[in-house]
Amino acid sequence: MTHLLALDQGTTSSRAILFDKAGKIIEIAQKELKLHTPENGWVEQDAEDIWGDTLTTAKIVSKGANITAIGITNQRETTIVWDRETGKPLYNAIVWQDRRTSETCRALKSAGHEDMVTEKTGLLLDPYFSATKIAWILENVDGARKRAEAGELAFGTVESFLLWRLTEGRVHKTDITNASRTMLFNIHDFAWDADLLDLFNIPRSLLPEVVPNVHDFGETSLIHDKGLPITGIAGDQHAAMVGQTCFETGMMKSTYGTGCFALMNIGNKPKVSKNRLLTTIAYDIGEGPVYAIEGSIFVAGAAIQWLRDNMGFFKESTESEALARQAEQGSNGVVFVPAFTGLGAPYWNPDARGALLGLTRQTNMSNITYACFEAQAFQTHDLISAMEKDTGVTIETIRVDGGLANNNLMCQILSNTLSVSVERPKNTECTALGAAMLAGLGAGIYKDMDDLKAVWQSERVFEVESGLDDINRAKQIKAWTAAVSSVQNFADENN
Repeated sequence: MTHLLALDQGTTSSRAILFDKAGKIIEIAQKELKLHTPENGWVEQDAEDIWGDTLTTAKIVSKGANITAIGITNQRETTIVWDRETGKPLYNAIVWQDRRTSETCRALKSAGHEDMVTEKTGLLLDPYFSATKIAWILENVDGARKRAEAGELAFGTVESFLLWRLTEGRVHKTDITNASRTMLFNIHDFAWDADLLDLFNIPRSLLPEVVPNVHDFGETSLIHDKGLPITGIAGDQHAAMVGQTCFETGMMKSTYGTGCFALMNIGNKPKVSKNRLLTTIAYDIGEGPVYAIEGSIFVAGAAIQWLRDNMGFFKESTESEALARQAEQGSNGVVFVPAFTGLGAPYWNPDARGALLGLTRQTNMSNITYACFEAQAFQTHDLISAMEKDTGVTIETIRVDGGLANNNLMCQILSNTLSVSVERPKNTECTALGAAMLAGLGAGIYKDMDDLKAVWQSERVFEVESGLDDINRAKQIKAWTAAVSSVQNFADENN
């Protein structure tokens, strides 16, 4: 039997998943990854843990398997700078959630640079992206800038660092989707942009070669007793789009992992959002880029983790649904804004912080947990509204995946709030599946996109429940909008 190995390096865990050609999971191994928060708004990880956990899980699932190729998918924007000679990172990985460069981004906006950045990259000036993270490392780690200018250092997002380690320093490449999230890559010219490198004062010698998602990325002999080719790489949300087979213009997927990321396929021509969303390269299998409009929410499943780990509401995240179902009146007027690391699209407020509003003496754990699920729907509503305005397309169905998508109550609340069909596939591990699909294309296991479409299967469709009225829905969304405004006003008053 032919197997495809997907290395899925995420924000909260590193996983290796073995798939067969039909997309069935054969084996999975996972190690939870620790986040470090040395200062308020700072989020870091040990890059050596990222590497060690990835290698460990890969070895576990590959034992005795007949692996044809490897695909890699990763948490995007997370920034690593390392020594080209030793491969040792100069500093911890700065995670995409990190807000330390908020002031830098504000200064660049005030200086009038955002329009140029958006025109070239499809992105907005925000600490979320890699450029200001790289600049911070060069300015704050002793000797880093001098060494970078001397060509001694390499930058990469997580997939590039893993590829370097897997090939034992032979390959310094990234794929086009991860490159498009750095705020240094021109999504029209498909190249690192000289104006952007000058703006952020980043030497060109730091950067990896950019190639399509399906490519000969090199070979590794560190996982299996034979050399294995790496033939597919994509950032996690782009891999999920492939795993959900959103190959037609207008198709949309929404992934509920640590954060929530909704992408709509807009075809082979980029379109700059007028509603504070992002334009990004969805994928390129070697036939030219396909673009997407993206809405990025920083906290989705992470809010459930917070209820578990910080508040002690339950011992396992899977218990959250049962607790929420105990709420006789749902959230009972509670609104949860999970802006723990700022607000993403369409607000882009890095200084905002989380809040619970509408608390009364009757509020209990089940109400707050229910409000946590509602928050995912309200956040997604903001994204869909902006997407429909940008594209003129009325969204009737969204395909969902990620760990939180396994929660039936959350999916039903999503359908009710958005007034759309919510379609969940049999395999919600769409990020890893997408990486495996890309690797399979590169290795010749799949011939074309039609082969990939045959792998995807629907498990359940959630429809709007009868008896719900538009007036009540509008009232709930109005309360959410007011809560977000309160959070932003509080941030403005305290920064």
